Amino acid sequence: MRLLALETSTDTLSVALGSGAPGSPVWQHTGPGGAQASATLLPLVQTLLTQAGWTLHSLDAVVFGRGPGSFTGLRTACAVAQGLAYGAQSPSQPGGLPVLAVDTLLALAQAACHTLEQASDPVPGVIVALLDARMDELYVAPYAHTAQGLSPLAPPRLCAPQDLGAYLAPCLPANAGLAEGRCLLAGNVFAAYAERLAHVPGQRLQALPSASALLQLAPGLLARGSAVAARDALPLYVRDKVAQTTAERDALRLSAADALPAVTTP
Repeated sequence: MRLLALETSTDTLSVALGSGAPGSPVWQHTGPGGAQASATLLPLVQTLLTQAGWTLHSLDAVVFGRGPGSFTGLRTACAVAQGLAYGAQSPSQPGGLPVLAVDTLLALAQAACHTLEQASDPVPGVIVALLDARMDELYVAPYAHTAQGLSPLAPPRLCAPQDLGAYLAPCLPANAGLAEGRCLLAGNVFAAYAERLAHVPGQRLQALPSASALLQLAPGLLARGSAVAARDALPLYVRDKVAQTTAERDALRLSAADALPAVTTP
């Protein structure tokens, strides 16, 4: 297969071309993302297509990290994936290319597994993917690692750093406790929330979701029929809001003022 993968859910942007098969060639780029992603993503895609000697119409699918993550980054990846898929319309593919939207935390867990495998280190039975959601919260999802690949133990959700241990305890298999060394915490949260995560045992690995990890996951997901038409591809936000309206802020201030004890003067 010929696959294009886009990952812009964090401040790091990555793009990759390949088949997703182990050991097959991969053309990839990793660099600054954030606000720059919308301006640089399309030129990077064209550069990699040229390097690979492929054309947009020769692709079999477009893969993107759907979230959770940066709202702007998720919308950018989804919109570009849809635009490229539509741009490859032909008489044989009137709807354009199939689009595969992959959970960002699954891609992060896959990237962590690949890092350990490349270092010939054992991969624990559970990978807990953690992304900084800002606003003093984490995106978290635990995955079981088996010979068949990664399998979700719970859906992605928001969690306060200090509540991570209590949340994970009932999610993990009985033989994969955090303290037993059979569970890996992987992500980009360990520096920002060091004090509030100090109570959580377990091996830690700095990791980010990547386009190459999306490529590695894509063949299995495509075989299971997870691809959709371009028009049906959507981001996964998890958090519904990133800011309060003026009215909501005013209401909170009034509520806080009402809760203050009354002050009387003699």
